[in-house]
Amino acid sequence: MVLLKPSSLSKSRPQQQQQGFSESLIGDSVEAADAFISEWVTPHLHDSSSSSCSLSSLFYPQNRLEGRRFLEVLGKLQYAIQSTSLVNPDSAKLAQAQDLMRKAMKHLEKEFYRVMKSNRRFLDPEFVSGWSSDSNTPSKSSRNASDSESEVELDSQSSSELSNESGGDSDAVVDLKMIAICMISSGYQKDCVKIYKKLRKKIIADELSQLGFEKLTSTQIQKLEWEVLEKKIKTWVRIAKVAITTLFNGERILSDHIFPSSVSATVAESTFVDITLQSALNLFIFPITIAKSKKTTEKIFPTLDVYQTILHLIPKIDQIFSYDSTASVRSQAAESLEKLAESVNAMMTEFQSSITKESSKSAIPGGGVHQLTRYVMNFIVFLADYTDSLVTILKESSLPLPEDYFSSCNNDEENPGSGDRSPMAARLAWLILVLLCKIDAKSRLYNDSALSYLFLANNLHYVLTKVRTSNLRVVLGDDWVTNHEVKVTQYLEKYEKMAWGDVMTSLPGDSTAETEAEEVLRRFNDAFEEAYKKHKTWVVPDPKLRDEIKASVARKLMPGYTGFYKKYPVGSRDIVRFTPEDLNNYISDLYVGL
Repeated sequence: MVLLKPSSLSKSRPQQQQQGFSESLIGDSVEAADAFISEWVTPHLHDSSSSSCSLSSLFYPQNRLEGRRFLEVLGKLQYAIQSTSLVNPDSAKLAQAQDLMRKAMKHLEKEFYRVMKSNRRFLDPEFVSGWSSDSNTPSKSSRNASDSESEVELDSQSSSELSNESGGDSDAVVDLKMIAICMISSGYQKDCVKIYKKLRKKIIADELSQLGFEKLTSTQIQKLEWEVLEKKIKTWVRIAKVAITTLFNGERILSDHIFPSSVSATVAESTFVDITLQSALNLFIFPITIAKSKKTTEKIFPTLDVYQTILHLIPKIDQIFSYDSTASVRSQAAESLEKLAESVNAMMTEFQSSITKESSKSAIPGGGVHQLTRYVMNFIVFLADYTDSLVTILKESSLPLPEDYFSSCNNDEENPGSGDRSPMAARLAWLILVLLCKIDAKSRLYNDSALSYLFLANNLHYVLTKVRTSNLRVVLGDDWVTNHEVKVTQYLEKYEKMAWGDVMTSLPGDSTAETEAEEVLRRFNDAFEEAYKKHKTWVVPDPKLRDEIKASVARKLMPGYTGFYKKYPVGSRDIVRFTPEDLNNYISDLYVGL
């Protein structure tokens, strides 16, 4: 008999106790796992004619409780394997437990695939993107006997919360998450992730294809005719919004739900990156190429559409692609904005140049609104609809306001770049000033000074109308509108004085001496007839302004002439060519053009 020293006995007893405990633990775990595997796994393995989706599954709704109990059993089995490997690696039960675990993991791999395939509709990015990004189902890194039941209970609560958010079978998400946790913590991360990536990559590719996304190279894009490219821009804008807010956003949320960071800090990131990164980078090839295309004025609005789309999506892009491994997406989006902004600045400069270079020498018949005024103001009105973009694009230093334009214009316009006005407001005000200077130069094409002022009033009034009835009023402000309304009034006053001054000077009144009445009336008749004949061909396109001018002329002529007509109705009848009613009708007939 061998006698042991007391110290040896004290060391061996705890070791024997640990081995006994581990044998008992692994024995119970193997027995429980073997029962589940015999019932659910082994029949599936022997039935080679059936697929994993056609047999009754542990995670069908009617079997779900069994499925979660199975995961609890495997959690206990894994814990037992780990404990036994440390204290009794030669245990006969350990090899049996590891063999059972391999069979179970192979089955879970199929279950994971089946759950993903059969719940395709409820795992659609459109559903998933509606979930809260922070509503990850509760999870724990270890699945031992003490916490497995509470985890199932917590996951069931999360399932109910997700059901309210998604309107779909969110139990499937909880199933996937619990299977993933079990497989990853058991060392089968690669098998689980491989299935997930394969299925989700296909979903993203199919969704992008259905949206009409084409993977075009920069060279292919640059070779497209502008009409074709413009259509593709509209398509891209629509696709980009859905891709970021729905597809990629949903994919990020889903990967965060199924692969919680408490189990692995990198699985959710790696799966998300592998599934979405290349598609996201392909998406931004298009805007960068658009920014490099030839800078012509007609391309500015489609370019702004692309810029504004990305600008509004940037917060979401930064949120979704927040990993260091997806920094290339963030940088490509930022580069797109930078290049597109440069392109817009170049086109704005080209637009201003086109105004100054406009060289038509033909006066507009009747002093109407010049086609340059219509074109420029319609253009600027559309620009004002891109306030969010232009505020960031039109920086103070990027588009300096040329000083020589101030000296070239005879108007006493205030420098639109001064004061507290934003760079965007200053730039748009400046473009309008350049236009008005050009219109002022074109007013000199008229030989008649009165018609020249009517032309100025018509064009400035058109500008004001466009400003008042668009977002330009917000951009430029009420002071700008008021200042230019004063100018219209000044133009009209000068027009009226030059056009109707002789008529008003010759106007007979009730104070006219009877001996002078006949001569005064003849002068008035001649002056009015001459003015009417001339102004009959002049035009005021805006009905409201036209009525205001006619009303102003009538107010200055009708009272005096009516008083005269009533005072000398008989003696002067032979030389009276106009009754007050006739005079009023002639005035009413003015400014409509021929």
